[in-house]
Amino acid sequence: MTEADVGALIRDYGLLIIAPLALLEGPVVSVVTGYLAKAGLVPLQLAFVVLVVADLAGDVVLYWIGRRGRAGLALPWLGRFGVTRRRLAGALRTFRRNGGRLLVLGKLTHSAGFAVLLAAGMARMPVMRFLVLNTLATLPKTGLCLAFGWWFGAVTGRAGLGLIGAALLVLFCAVVFALFHLTSRSEKDT
Repeated sequence: MTEADVGALIRDYGLLIIAPLALLEGPVVSVVTGYLAKAGLVPLQLAFVVLVVADLAGDVVLYWIGRRGRAGLALPWLGRFGVTRRRLAGALRTFRRNGGRLLVLGKLTHSAGFAVLLAAGMARMPVMRFLVLNTLATLPKTGLCLAFGWWFGAVTGRAGLGLIGAALLVLFCAVVFALFHLTSRSEKDT
């Protein structure tokens, strides 16, 4: 497969691939999408809309799981972050007092997003308030991630990297970021 073939595939099907990936992991996919937009492979404005909608859809699923009282489903995942039933109960009390602030901070920090979105549902935050605050946090976060990817595309373009080389570089950076994020979190837990 040549570089032109990869470019044509991304141009034709890029947003169809980006949407479900952004549902699972919005920020990293947003950075990669910004790079692809800079390369002219996906339209920037449409990509922004797709990324925001997919990110919000994933957040609504987590909110719904929390709201439906599926703490038993979520606790094994939350346990990886040191969340016990007792800590969760304390977090829910705090969330009921300062839910809006915690939701926005959790969305913007990314590392706490999973737990905060579940807590919003468990604390029975009103749906419209959740959607408005979550959208207000998602828009700038997605925009910044896209801008970073766009900038990265500009830098790699000046460095003379081809599409496949730059894609591998983006993948490498995403893996390094993920490893750094996981090790810093595990060091924080100990």
